Amino acid sequence: MRVRYASHHVQPMQKALEPINVKLTEVVSSILGVTGMAIIRAILAGERDAHQLAKLRHEKCARSEAEIALALAGTWRPEHLFALKQAFELYEYLHFQIDECDRQIARELDRLPDRSDAEGIATTPRRRGRKPNDVRFDATAKLTRALGVDVTAIEGIDAATALVILAEIGVDVARFPSEKHFASWLGLCPRTARSNKTEKRRTPRKGKNRVAQALRMAAQAVGRTQTALGVFYRRIKSRIGGRGAITATAHKLSRLVYRMLKFGTEYVAQSLSEYEAKVREKLERSVRRKAQALGYELVPRGPASPAPS
Repeated sequence: MRVRYASHHVQPMQKALEPINVKLTEVVSSILGVTGMAIIRAILAGERDAHQLAKLRHEKCARSEAEIALALAGTWRPEHLFALKQAFELYEYLHFQIDECDRQIARELDRLPDRSDAEGIATTPRRRGRKPNDVRFDATAKLTRALGVDVTAIEGIDAATALVILAEIGVDVARFPSEKHFASWLGLCPRTARSNKTEKRRTPRKGKNRVAQALRMAAQAVGRTQTALGVFYRRIKSRIGGRGAITATAHKLSRLVYRMLKFGTEYVAQSLSEYEAKVREKLERSVRRKAQALGYELVPRGPASPAPS
């Protein structure tokens, strides 16, 4: 919630920069980055020299100092600087509260009993850089100790998703007899309406289950990866569209999470070659079954003979 509130104050900062002719949004990808925040702080501290402001550019910024200086030739009207100051202070205060929330979450995780073995469990290294709204502590290690397994090893599930799982479900999934019951409780199973002898598939049950929402977001993220789960997402998307692919992938993620929490086993990622071979084998069985029903027999084709010269 605090993250959402803080994001509401980004646009007022951008709108306050426009009347004073500071085109910061045109030379940096985000005013919330290292370069953007350093320049805004310097402006509010009283710096007005465009070249001095441009020297605050981060070394990895795509634009040069000269280009940034051209965008910082402001008019510096006091009423617009006052609006920028208020929006920036609100943004900073909300992020101070977010840091306090992170520290409190870390303390609560430290109070949970250690369910990992005596030797500890190796956590999965980060596959990407830090995002702006990530927690400010090593949540993966603390979550692994609390859950007994590293659920972030599953593609698409990060520390934020694992925190939602821990907060909503806890460490014990014994209340769900099977992974099918767990997925049904999350509302990730397709519904079938039956009347007489006619069956009609309906959309999954609607609800505001926070775990299901987090897994759906994880499914969207995993759909952009070159993994077995990513190929599964794209294969389902080509058949029934993006909405159905998100539900199907979130359903698969929920079953993986259930197995890890239920049996305390580590996640073993399936390779792309294994997944593609499995899909091919399933397709071959389907084609052979259809050919047999039509009275045909499939014969594997040998290697192509070289064309005559």
